[in-house]
Amino acid sequence: MLTMSEFEAIMADPSKEIREDLVWKPIAHLRRAARFRTPVRSTEGYPLSVVGRFNADAGKLSYTLVHGVSGRIYALDLGTGHRNPDGRRVGRKHKHSWSEEFRDQRAYVPDDITEDWEKPVAVWHQFCAEARLLHSGIMNAPILQLELPL
Repeated sequence: MLTMSEFEAIMADPSKEIREDLVWKPIAHLRRAARFRTPVRSTEGYPLSVVGRFNADAGKLSYTLVHGVSGRIYALDLGTGHRNPDGRRVGRKHKHSWSEEFRDQRAYVPDDITEDWEKPVAVWHQFCAEARLLHSGIMNAPILQLELPL
């Protein structure tokens, strides 16, 4: 399991980088939803990837930093609430951060995310800034196929 000092070192490491364009792919069982998953490189060689999920019908957006051994260690969720282990509810905009006691189960309301779920590119830039993650590629908003009348 990831220790708190290892998590803090990962988050503080400015060499974390995504070196490719991010391409949203449709989620087959959801009508207007898309996702991406891409590796994160670093000089330390952390086993990291980032997953993005967007669901226009549900009004949800999330970006998740995944550790290859410990799973989700840092995430931003917009458009859905969360209940912390102590039972306290956290709003429709919240972040998950790793701890040894609760793993990724405790969330808090962030001050640094000012955009809403329907602006995934702007939110992505804010997420990357907070996570000290360099994206040297392009991200376009998801292109969602709408149902056409027959």
